[in-house]
Amino acid sequence: MSERWRFGPVSEPDFEPLLALRIDVMREHLERVFRYSPERARHFFREAFDQPGMRLVLLGGERVGCVGFRIAEREIRIDSFYLACHLHNGGLGGAILEALLAEADGLGLPVTLGVLRGSPAHRFYERRGFAKVGEDEIEGYYARPAPGAGTT
Repeated sequence: MSERWRFGPVSEPDFEPLLALRIDVMREHLERVFRYSPERARHFFREAFDQPGMRLVLLGGERVGCVGFRIAEREIRIDSFYLACHLHNGGLGGAILEALLAEADGLGLPVTLGVLRGSPAHRFYERRGFAKVGEDEIEGYYARPAPGAGTT
């Protein structure tokens, strides 16, 4: 990747462009499980956007995605990890996740996340040390232990 990426803080003007990006990334997958509606997409993303820990992903100064990195007392939860479709499968998502995992390791905390059932993202996370710990009718739930903690 020739351009450098970085995290930045989100602000209210980022909401609509990131919502549009989220819909572009997720719509097909959500329609497959009958969970897409514009109102639901807006409501879900608004809740995630307003929580502490939301980060903007910038590539060469351009807004290309976001990720929620929610630090709690006993774990870190990753959510709302959306990257512009034209950047999928090019290594940027892996680089971003590796940076997040290094940060989690530095804090000595395990990482958890959920992935929509049937999504190719399951393999993405499994390749990076996450193991499935449960599922429901919508999502599979994954965990990656803190360094030296063994498996969860």
